[in-house]
Amino acid sequence: MSDAWNVLNTLYVMTAGSYLHLDNDTVRIEVERETRLRVPLHHLGAIVVFGDILFSPALIGRCAGQGITITLLDRNGRFMARVEGPVSGNVLLRRAQHEQAMCGERSLELARRFVAGKLRNSRILLQRGARETTDSDDKATLDAATRKFDASLRAAAVAADADALRGVEGEAARTYFAALNAVLKPATREHFGIIGRHRRPPRDRINALLSYLYTLLTHDCRSALESVGLDPQVGYLHVLRPGRPALALDLVEEFRSVVADRLALTLINRGQLKHTDFRITEGGGVLLDDDARRTIGVAWQERKKDTLRHPLLGTEVPIGILPLLQARLLARTLRGDVPSYLPFLAR
Repeated sequence: MSDAWNVLNTLYVMTAGSYLHLDNDTVRIEVERETRLRVPLHHLGAIVVFGDILFSPALIGRCAGQGITITLLDRNGRFMARVEGPVSGNVLLRRAQHEQAMCGERSLELARRFVAGKLRNSRILLQRGARETTDSDDKATLDAATRKFDASLRAAAVAADADALRGVEGEAARTYFAALNAVLKPATREHFGIIGRHRRPPRDRINALLSYLYTLLTHDCRSALESVGLDPQVGYLHVLRPGRPALALDLVEEFRSVVADRLALTLINRGQLKHTDFRITEGGGVLLDDDARRTIGVAWQERKKDTLRHPLLGTEVPIGILPLLQARLLARTLRGDVPSYLPFLAR
């Protein structure tokens, strides 16, 4: 199993002690002075590394000059730093983005779109679970949660302000995670049962898994926004805070259940992850071990290659480019080329 790979123009490197350096026009990855992989620079849009990874100054400089971002995450997937060259993009697009963030009515409308995408896609995941389960109690739980989502969708559409909308989204999230156990196979629930969503630190195995996957998804959404010239820190649903990629987090919402949650459930239900792939800290937090991160990384790579039908384009597209397509649609909306933003809705 390789610990580094290139998929849809992002190179992920996870082996501690790896050394990445420039070799003519390629990135050469060495581990203990042995070459493990070579990737042409013109194939790359980003490099993401986990843990103790070394870079040559020449490679950092070339990446900055060619617009290849370098993202540094710790071993558990938590964001540490990002290295990039001069900011590019259309200043008029960014001005429109900032102006609409300051307009309460317009900002609320965009926030509603992101929430609607999240709620619709989460509801579909629960509906699918209800269809596939053979347990009557699990079906009843999932059907009840689905009905609550119907009410949440109606409430989100008429939320009077951003705080009210966030309240609707938060209540729907509690409903969702309360029902998520019913989508897990009964044999997995002893070790992978979930009681709500908690992150810092995760208090159970599935939360640790979800946090890791959400980190990968946030990176992809941020990169997609920057590639079309948008400012990832100025969003509409998430409150602006120093260092927070608010717009990237807005975009993440419509993909959580479609990409990350479905992959997490698949890894658990198929037994690709075991409870022994996690360790519990003295403070009660739960962390992934190195082998688990590699398993997830390979599965993430394969998931991004899967295709889904895009509702607006009417064609099958790889999951890995969905954030880019939605970023482009958002940019067109902010410029006024299209009247409203259509979130990605899975089937």
